[in-house]
Amino acid sequence: MSIITEWISYGTEGRWQGYAARPDVEQKLPAVLVLQEIWGVDEHIQDVTRRLAQAGYAAFAPDLFTAEGPKPEALSPDRVERAKQFLNTIPPSAWRSPEERQAALSALPEEEQAKISASLELIFSAGSRIPAFTEQITAAAAFLRDSYAPTAGQGVASVGFCLGGLLSGTLAAKDGELRGAVIFYGSPPPKELIPSIGAPLLGFYGELDPRITDDIPGFAQELEREGKRFEYHIYPKAPHAFFNDSRPTYHVDSARKAFARTLAFLSEVLS
Repeated sequence: MSIITEWISYGTEGRWQGYAARPDVEQKLPAVLVLQEIWGVDEHIQDVTRRLAQAGYAAFAPDLFTAEGPKPEALSPDRVERAKQFLNTIPPSAWRSPEERQAALSALPEEEQAKISASLELIFSAGSRIPAFTEQITAAAAFLRDSYAPTAGQGVASVGFCLGGLLSGTLAAKDGELRGAVIFYGSPPPKELIPSIGAPLLGFYGELDPRITDDIPGFAQELEREGKRFEYHIYPKAPHAFFNDSRPTYHVDSARKAFARTLAFLSEVLS
């Protein structure tokens, strides 16, 4: 079976872009929103989008870096890849420390330092742009349900990673028509949104990712009190971003189990 892939524009006057993948079939298909990590719609996220298309869905990854207009040069694929390569050379505990990052960057030529610093500043400030991202993904879900020819009239679910995991849970509270939301190692949405969550949630977390995982049992209790459905799995010896097979954090056993559970969940909520 061949897979059709394309970059498409959506929203008012095509203000946003995203990467779409779907099987080459005539019938309409259920849709899956693929919500990116802080790195953007990079090759890994595009690959996940294609994997879901191979499973029989029309998958669509909105490029959140276009949420506020044209993508800055500092967030171009080449610049983000260089920033990732730099971060691979320092401990994860130093990633969000400007002082420790700068100490490592000082070994590089000044022009390279400036470019990587500009990219990292935008990457790590993504959490401050959640309202803009939420507007964009809510519009993407509506676009898939109402306007995109291959999926119009079909159900939509979301699968998000890290930043996108937070957004997947947030979308479940903002979009009353969402069929289901999968969260890969994303922070819980704000507590005030919990009563508005209508879709079932499925979450995957790493034992070695306490910054995220320590909050999940409490999140589960809050959801249970509100009568919401939430199934979650914490994988032993798995770090943050264990599903990303392009990163040093990849944990194959956990990734394999999580993907199988994701496909079973999508089959249920989008049937």
